[in-house]
Amino acid sequence: MLHWIERLLNEPVELNPSEAYKKWASNYPPYAHNELMKLEERAVLDLLPETTAGAALDLGCGSGRYLRILRARGSQPVFGLDLSRPMLVRARSHGADLVQSDIELISMKTAGLYLVVCALALGHIRDLRSAMREISRILVPGGTVIYSEIHPNGSRLGWRRTFRGNDGVQYSVRSNLHTVADHLNACGDAGLMIEAVREPAVDFQRKWRGLPALIVIRARKPSL
Repeated sequence: MLHWIERLLNEPVELNPSEAYKKWASNYPPYAHNELMKLEERAVLDLLPETTAGAALDLGCGSGRYLRILRARGSQPVFGLDLSRPMLVRARSHGADLVQSDIELISMKTAGLYLVVCALALGHIRDLRSAMREISRILVPGGTVIYSEIHPNGSRLGWRRTFRGNDGVQYSVRSNLHTVADHLNACGDAGLMIEAVREPAVDFQRKWRGLPALIVIRARKPSL
């Protein structure tokens, strides 16, 4: 069986995120289902407070992987936002308030969130600065965002998010390369103070071992 990175380097049919997640939703697990996602989840949880009281948002929630974690850590209320309606249908079982919306124009009118978690979704956004400004807008002063994305080095090597559809065809989700500097500048432009940057390396495959697999950032909106 090919390793996940080797599968990423095949030539699947590329779809835009809306089309891709519509096809993927029916069998997209609500947990970390490959080694990359397990590495990502460990890095995010390392930056996530043990207790996350207050309103929280899983941005680009998909089938609800972090909704469950946020509820378990005390966030209340918990919201899930995703562009894909089929994915939101999968997330219903987590008991969160769900919103269908674009990350670059979040349909939440007022700031009131103490925590935003965004896992492996910002690579689908062309305008990273716009997305980070929206995240900053919906955070309360002192609020925190923790987000992850495939490392730009991996993107340059051709790593992609792939899946096999119910029709047997291998697909990939279209994504955009944002450099580390892009991430740092987008946070700064949005008025977010970076508290931590993690670049966890591949530790589960010999060919890529030691290469940074992800970038994970925690940033805070300054208090008034």
